[in-house]
Amino acid sequence: MSEILFLDGARTRAALDPHRVLDAVATALVAIGRDEVSVPPRIAARTPHGLLGAMPGHVPGLGLAAKLVSVFADPGRPGRSSHRGLVALFDETDGRPLALMDAEPLTEIRTAATATLSARALARPDVTGVAVVGTGAQARAQIALLAAVDPGTPVAVAGRDPLRAGSAAALHPAGRIAENVEEAVRGAGTVFCCTGAVRPVIRRSWLAPGTHVSSVGGSHGPELDADTVRDAALFAEWPGAATTPPPSGAHELQDLPPGRRVTLLGQVLAGTRPGRRDDAELTVFKSTGHAALDVAAAHVADAVARAEGWGTRLTL
Repeated sequence: MSEILFLDGARTRAALDPHRVLDAVATALVAIGRDEVSVPPRIAARTPHGLLGAMPGHVPGLGLAAKLVSVFADPGRPGRSSHRGLVALFDETDGRPLALMDAEPLTEIRTAATATLSARALARPDVTGVAVVGTGAQARAQIALLAAVDPGTPVAVAGRDPLRAGSAAALHPAGRIAENVEEAVRGAGTVFCCTGAVRPVIRRSWLAPGTHVSSVGGSHGPELDADTVRDAALFAEWPGAATTPPPSGAHELQDLPPGRRVTLLGQVLAGTRPGRRDDAELTVFKSTGHAALDVAAAHVADAVARAEGWGTRLTL
């Protein structure tokens, strides 16, 4: 008989300690950069209405996990999709199932953590303003993480709906609503782009010299325009962001010129590849997600929940 810990959405979210998630995600990114992880290509079963994707992965020292996530049209939000899923964590030495948890808060915080780590590694050290473009779940997760780890830096939030932008900005003690995306971006040294865009929402002409852009959205199309990609030093979580087609690869990184380098963020964190070369350089981190990051967050949620005595224990 095997006992498994079940964490509902609220307990999963509570167990994802921001600082521990940042540390675990950094470990996973370095492992990706060293080619130490085992992550097969993503697969999905499709229906006429949506898909069910599977993302298994192993990170030495953090664990073995698999995420199952469904992506279906959301009738309550025309033109948008819902993402629902589960993450199962297993013992990496004997294969026992350890925990089952809600994928939604886990995916949100591991993505926000990756974007935050990219800013820490690539943004200029004298940055005083941050912009978050988007007002959905991922943008809110990004703002909440910034509030937890950097509450003093001003954050301008831009979105199509002023009410949603205000609600998102209120998550940060130094948050404010920007008049529009251009105003937010022009005044920021670091830009977090967290949208469901199908066409670019960031323009090169808005970006001052030395800006860092972290783009984590754009599953259905590019968030960044071609001029921004052309002029920037490019970084990603894994090589497939540029070498595989969407949705596993990034729209912005397709068909790059021969010899164009995309540096892995984990290699920058490990010190084996350079990051920003000078204060005027434009840097872009393009995130597509990676199963190793799910493993990292699941590891933290399981450890915190067990230490706190949270969750329901089930016998299989």
